[in-house]
Amino acid sequence: MWPKNKIARNVLKSFLIFFLVIGLLFGLFLWRIHVPAPKLESTKTTESYKRVKVAENHYAIGNCWLKKNKYGIWEMYLEGAPYERGLIYGILAKELMEKQEVHFVSQIRELIPSRFFLQVLKGFVGWFNRDIYKYIPEENQQEIYGVSQSFSDRFNYIGPKYYRILNYHAAHDIGHALADLNMVGCTSFAVNHALSKDSTLLIARNFDFYMGDAFAEDKLIVFLKPDKGYKYASYAWAGLTGVVSGMNEKGITVTLNASKSDMPFTAKEPISILARQILQYAGTIEEANRIAAKSETFVSESLLIGSAADDKAVIIEKSPQKMDVYDSGKDYLVCANHYQGSAFMNDSVNIENIKDTDSKSRFDRMTQLMGRSYPMDVQGAAAILRDKDGVDDKFIGYGNSKSLNQLIAHHGILFKPKKKEMWISTPPYQLGEFICYNLGDSFSGEAALGSIDSLQIKEDPFVKSIDYKKFEAFKEVRHRISKYVLLDVPFELSSSAEKAFVANNPRSYLTYLSLGDYFKKKESFKKAITYYEQALKHDVSSLNEESEIRRRIAECKKFKYALFSSKPDSK
Repeated sequence: MWPKNKIARNVLKSFLIFFLVIGLLFGLFLWRIHVPAPKLESTKTTESYKRVKVAENHYAIGNCWLKKNKYGIWEMYLEGAPYERGLIYGILAKELMEKQEVHFVSQIRELIPSRFFLQVLKGFVGWFNRDIYKYIPEENQQEIYGVSQSFSDRFNYIGPKYYRILNYHAAHDIGHALADLNMVGCTSFAVNHALSKDSTLLIARNFDFYMGDAFAEDKLIVFLKPDKGYKYASYAWAGLTGVVSGMNEKGITVTLNASKSDMPFTAKEPISILARQILQYAGTIEEANRIAAKSETFVSESLLIGSAADDKAVIIEKSPQKMDVYDSGKDYLVCANHYQGSAFMNDSVNIENIKDTDSKSRFDRMTQLMGRSYPMDVQGAAAILRDKDGVDDKFIGYGNSKSLNQLIAHHGILFKPKKKEMWISTPPYQLGEFICYNLGDSFSGEAALGSIDSLQIKEDPFVKSIDYKKFEAFKEVRHRISKYVLLDVPFELSSSAEKAFVANNPRSYLTYLSLGDYFKKKESFKKAITYYEQALKHDVSSLNEESEIRRRIAECKKFKYALFSSKPDSK
């Protein structure tokens, strides 16, 4: 009933107008971020296919199948038209995809525990990615839509299934564009001719994308025979139809290395989708360049492209504003997380990136190790990817991002394009065995798809060492400290545990930085300062990191003085 009091009527009227405007704006927001389904030429659904259990951890639908090999790596073979192969992918890998989404969402919740801020993030990502489908080729949209039909219902509160998987394809890009979270600090290289043991092109890379240990548990190699384009193999995780590391039947390889980006304002084509297009449709470097030049991306990325036909490797350096193709003109090529081409030499963002981050240190270390390893074979390449020291063999503790092997890698990978051979690492990180597949054989029939035992590269002996066990213990405590500092998850570090933590990784600045953060959180500022200053006496990963530690010291001193001044008897 409308109130008789004029003031009350005006107040109520104002509230109604306010809520009406908010409702309209919210409706406009939801309409604006609505992602339309792609046009489909097939009427098939998930009910059209039946998954057959062939054996334990082995499933099939027609000629397509998914199985877990003896190394714990999942292998998948797919063929057909985009939407239908997407449907089959989803049905075969339904449980794996749900598990990956559980780990992904759990990691986000761990980073952002507040429900309110999670809703803010959800709204931001929705708005940021509102037009992403416009930049993804129709074929890829259909395939992704097919995959999404098998996504779990338990996360529908986040968004519709197709909407979620599109956003997940942009997660790699958003992660390094918005926060430089050290989630994507990869390093790669190529050697050829006289510098390669068999005189053929050899390419190696570490993919240092980290979303927690659980996210990296179930790795997936996909062998795809599309109805259009070239057959290819790609190594990543279930649910990703893009490519972060892969090779096609023509001997084109693609690996991604993130670079420093300006803040983007809207999402465009995810870089993994661009890499996928190159693998599916390029047979030469020139063709790869043409595909990359047509693509609009929203982050800066280096794509190291190897080519059997061209008998060389180059780096496509791409930012949202420009693109260059870097050819070293030599029989070796090194790629970290900064640009080397002429188009970016005077770019202020790239100059700051080289000066302030760990990219140059990894670049220099890789160059140094390569120079000692010529002529190089795959065993030598794997050893470089596993190297844990800094420049000039200086031991800088475990986990330092100046190292090539930071003990966070999702995977390491090696390619011999001319022979169509690729080696993928098995857990943990890039330390387990590297198993080899021959793509020339892999698409000739199911029996030939398995890895080649005779070409296996042995696991790193470090895995069986006491130091590795100590590092794993160190990592567990460091993780608990981080959760306490960032999320207020209760954690008490006893004096003996504090000493053990230091003893498990004494040469790493990260040890003392973590303890500084712990005691700063506990308002033990004097002890925090002592540990921060100890961190600065070790090899800190970058100027940015060093500046941050000094900022925390200054903050502690300010808080310490404020506490002292607040005491009743202080003058």
